[in-house]
Amino acid sequence: MHRSPRHITPGPAMASLLRKSSDQHKYDHGHALIVSGGMGRTGAARLAARGALRIGAGLVTVAAPGSAMMECATQMTAIMLRRCNDAAGLAGLLTDVRLNALCLGPGLGLGADMRDLVACALCPPGDGVARAVVLDADALSVFADDPAALFALLHPRVVLTPHGGEFARLFPDLDHSADDGAALSKVAATRIAAARAGCVVLLKGADTVIAAPDGRTAIHGADQGQAAPWLATAGTGDVLAGFITGLLARGIDPMAATQTATWLHAACARAFGPGLIAEDLPEMLPQVLRALEI
Repeated sequence: MHRSPRHITPGPAMASLLRKSSDQHKYDHGHALIVSGGMGRTGAARLAARGALRIGAGLVTVAAPGSAMMECATQMTAIMLRRCNDAAGLAGLLTDVRLNALCLGPGLGLGADMRDLVACALCPPGDGVARAVVLDADALSVFADDPAALFALLHPRVVLTPHGGEFARLFPDLDHSADDGAALSKVAATRIAAARAGCVVLLKGADTVIAAPDGRTAIHGADQGQAAPWLATAGTGDVLAGFITGLLARGIDPMAATQTATWLHAACARAFGPGLIAEDLPEMLPQVLRALEI
């Protein structure tokens, strides 16, 4: 029997998870790689990268096509930049085993080689390392006509972060939207999805549900005083993907990383309040972390 879902709350355990030790250096906190779209579509990856860096990844690199290198270079300083035109380019970057967490999807588009990029991230050739991977946005939508092809690639160190529409395309039989008594609850749907995918699934919304393949489920509920309506603006989901990726780079378990990132994401929005745009979220994180006594 499944345990009841828990509501995500901050506390000493979360603070301990996020805290850094004075005897550690940047390489102890992982190296996150964010794969970017082409020229004119790099903003989402840059938002994710900023989130990953702010949440404590030791190093963050954006991998961008040659056409977008200058666009990225003029917008980033602490975040590093590498060229990556296609899946072969990504495979080359992944020969560096220090790159231990990846994020694909934000701003990538649905190009012909998109599935190859995802496959390379999930099953890199050569080293056999199953890295932590966050798949968001276009990395999910590109499999809308064949979700089974995606599920065959997934492993337990993956986190999927669909919104309602993306979830419906990957799991069309898990309808939790109908109001006729026949629909699955959002919790039940997410739990089944995680078991089917074999990895953590985060189903975004005013009430966000996170489930692990073993049935553990958590809720970040608006009815628990955690509402953050200002998150309903472009780019905030990209920052959340970056938060999760940064925590995965730090070696945090996928379920714990996803729950922690979700709470921090909403806490940053509440701390800023009306007028929030996605760029504000990473900049609010130091204030939220200080309040947790990190």
